[in-house]
Amino acid sequence: MHEQSELGLLLNEHVFDPIARALGFHVTEGHHAVPDQIVMALLVAMGIIGFAIWLRGRLSVEKPGRMQHIVEVLLEALQGLMKEVIGRDPRPYMPLIFSLAFYIFAGNVIGQVPGFISPTSNLNITVSCAICVFMYYNYQGIRKHGVLGYLKHFAGPVWWLAWLLFPVEIVSHMARPFSLSMRLFGNIFAEELIIGSLNKYIFPFLVSLPVMFLGLFASTIQAFIFVLLTGVYISGAVEESHDESHSDEHKQAIVHGQQQEAAA
Repeated sequence: MHEQSELGLLLNEHVFDPIARALGFHVTEGHHAVPDQIVMALLVAMGIIGFAIWLRGRLSVEKPGRMQHIVEVLLEALQGLMKEVIGRDPRPYMPLIFSLAFYIFAGNVIGQVPGFISPTSNLNITVSCAICVFMYYNYQGIRKHGVLGYLKHFAGPVWWLAWLLFPVEIVSHMARPFSLSMRLFGNIFAEELIIGSLNKYIFPFLVSLPVMFLGLFASTIQAFIFVLLTGVYISGAVEESHDESHSDEHKQAIVHGQQQEAAA
């Protein structure tokens, strides 16, 4: 069983449990009104919102601050990566991608702080993130191609194999939220379990700092992988089909020929 965070217990005992009882909910002994992972997720979300409000008040074109430079570099790097992955202008998708990257990274790292746990070490949190990605990229695909046009992607490029490829593609897409959520959950849960055991049973806190740095690296990698796969899924949803891409190339060739004729 995952140990509860000290801060989560404190907030439940002095804030959430009294509010729940005042509203008429029955809170039994040994149980709390708000699960620990939800408390941590709320703290991460509130921290990100507070940071965004603080940074917004300090944005400047003439004299950008150090933190503005850092955020701009991170945003440009992520935007460049997504442009390579998606193969088109990624700016319409950056609000979700950057928010996911920031939230998952913060959720992974907060578990390194004594008294806290990572909300992403709980399967409920990682599943919610994966379902958001699943709904978003399918929505973008339907928005780009329409319902029937998007369903054609599942049938493959060869019509006589559609009966085989369509169910395979459906199962593959339905498995994506499971793989996304399990990968993130498994890695962060194992990381927290190892670091917590080292701190509690084997090494004192300061001696296990090198292991915590490794945990920080692993947290960054897991956030990167989650966001990278999100970009891959978006790319597959909004890409042109074979017929559409051939038609676009044909149109471009016609326009190019007309331009050459006009120049001649």
